[in-house]
Amino acid sequence: MATMAFLGLGRMGFGMAARLVAAGHEVRVFNRSPEKAAELVAAGAVSARTPREAVEGAEAIIAMVADDAASEAVWLGENGALAGDFTPGAFAVECSTLSRPWVLTLAAQAGARGLRYLDSPVTGLPEAAAAGELTLFVGADAAHLEAAGPLLEPLCARIVHFGGVGAGTAYKLVQNLFGSIQIAATAEALRTAELAGLDLATVVDTLSRSVAAGPTVVRVSRLMLEQAHDRGITFTSALRLKDTRIGAEQADALQAPNALGSAARDIFERLVASGRGDLNETSVLELLREQSGPNAQPLA
Repeated sequence: MATMAFLGLGRMGFGMAARLVAAGHEVRVFNRSPEKAAELVAAGAVSARTPREAVEGAEAIIAMVADDAASEAVWLGENGALAGDFTPGAFAVECSTLSRPWVLTLAAQAGARGLRYLDSPVTGLPEAAAAGELTLFVGADAAHLEAAGPLLEPLCARIVHFGGVGAGTAYKLVQNLFGSIQIAATAEALRTAELAGLDLATVVDTLSRSVAAGPTVVRVSRLMLEQAHDRGITFTSALRLKDTRIGAEQADALQAPNALGSAARDIFERLVASGRGDLNETSVLELLREQSGPNAQPLA
């Protein structure tokens, strides 16, 4: 068993840290709101006051936070993880969805401290995190990934190695930008059907059985139908905008075609500006209802 530090106990991070505790590792956890660690402490984890304290003697440091700013806060600075006294050659595993430029910057700083860095964003809902069924998209030296494999095993059902550091993030941003396009398109489709006077329950059921019915379309169309925008939130509109923005930035930096990604970014920018940043990403349908014709009319 290993000594591990886990930084960030949001919806995903909590389940991931719990898996490591259940696997028998000695896990020190840090979260800006320390009360979120209480259940993990009861299960055997140790709550740390700072990231620097959390990584004391750690053989692996795993972070799962919201964005670049939160990642910088836990890794850098006087009380950041990189200032700590971790085991020489420890693994730094950044599981957050971050911009690729920041990942490369962080990897260089972690490497300068002797850490073996794995760029390892994840995919899966919080239920998958709690069950150890995530997929990890890894960018890392192949030997580092092989050595870290046993420590990552409790977290995931699958590891996909895309190449060197930054490659995992590059793929994750492609996938999440595609997901943003699907969510925005689903909302537009449902609003169009609604304005055409169609029964939305029938539309959602039929759409979920159609050739267009990928997992994202099925999931979000049902949540939109239920108007479950303020309960059971798994991914906020603000987080969706963050992922869409950095995904579009990557596409633009690569001079890749990005008409649909840019359109999705504009939609989610309007959604957050409307005051729905803390609501479920599916609240985009309500935005479109406000910004399109008010009356549903049956087709002649």
